[in-house]
Amino acid sequence: MSRSVEVRMADVRRLLECASIVFAGRAGIAPAIAAASGLTAEGVELGFASLEREVSDADLRAFVAAAGDAERVHVVLSANVFVAPLRAMAFARAAAGRVTVRPSPRDPALTRALVRAAVAAGDDALTLVDERDVSSIETGEVHVYGRDATIAALRARVHPHVVVRGHGSGMGLAIVSPGAQMAAAADALALDIVAFDQRGCLSPRVAIVVGPTPRAEAFAEALHASLCVLGTRIPRGRLFADERADACRWRETLAFAGRLWEAGDHAVAFAPEGSPLPIAPVGRHVTVVPVASRDAVVAALAPVARFVVAVGTDDLGGLEGMTPAHARRSLLGAMQRPPLDGPVDRRSA
Repeated sequence: MSRSVEVRMADVRRLLECASIVFAGRAGIAPAIAAASGLTAEGVELGFASLEREVSDADLRAFVAAAGDAERVHVVLSANVFVAPLRAMAFARAAAGRVTVRPSPRDPALTRALVRAAVAAGDDALTLVDERDVSSIETGEVHVYGRDATIAALRARVHPHVVVRGHGSGMGLAIVSPGAQMAAAADALALDIVAFDQRGCLSPRVAIVVGPTPRAEAFAEALHASLCVLGTRIPRGRLFADERADACRWRETLAFAGRLWEAGDHAVAFAPEGSPLPIAPVGRHVTVVPVASRDAVVAALAPVARFVVAVGTDDLGGLEGMTPAHARRSLLGAMQRPPLDGPVDRRSA
């Protein structure tokens, strides 16, 4: 490494200190984030709770190790989760002494605020660029966040010797154990669903309930009740046109094939046992599926395993051997706050 581990750790900690400054003054950028993301003011405030501001030494050492060593890094950001730029910038900063960042054109507020705070703190390693032709980059790495098609298109344009680290489309899911307390598990999962109106790759869009069908139906009803209560405190924001279209198709399909609990700002669907996992669209929609056994969970996940970034559960010990090795594991209610020990998406770590 051209910079020691300790120097890299110090650089990341300095950026987290800048994040604390931005967090303290978040009222100044919250309206712009709400306008760009579609979140309500309450949704933005909830999202800020996931902004990383502290890290243990052990997690930070793992973070720096995962980042590797690059001469310089250019970061291309997307707009799905407004707090995501901090981890992306920290990962690039851990890897390189010089970092350029292209904010999401749709939602640049947090990125710009972080860079301003970093420059004010004396760290001139981070530079904002609104446009950059990646084909002109001849050294270092490009870290790109967004749709798989966006990553593929960028890979086709860079020099062959420039490393592209892509962080693409993914999703979260929940596994409810046979011993789960229904109401508590439903309340916790509702919080994971409501955060960012379910637009991030950590957001659960399917809940697998291990056990008999009536138990899974009871969980779906409990989750609907929990989302109704939480929705009064944290209303859902607006959905974009493509999101509304996806939600409409999903609701019509599941209302026909299974059972649907609906409210103005969410829907919970129940899919019959043995059906392929119907992935719910973003916007506070979730499909509940009954699965009879651990082996059946593995079989149900097989077709979508490569897309699963995060798994939430009420029983972490019970996940062993059931979920993809790359997927982050957390207790329900904490899926949106993973430790700062590497990229959120470990598939490309």
